[in-house]
Amino acid sequence: MAIEAYCVKCKAKKTMQDPVEGVTKNDKPITKGKCPDCGTTICRIGAAK
Repeated sequence: MAIEAYCVKCKAKKTMQDPVEGVTKNDKPITKGKCPDCGTTICRIGAAK
């Protein structure tokens, strides 16, 4: 599944590599992955669809 998130270092929307679903401290769904260009962790609030 292709999930896009904003990379702060690249300053652009990128497609996440290795997306992993998780939960924040407030029990909200979050999806974390890596930026394909710089390798920085990028996050998207909300469950993966």
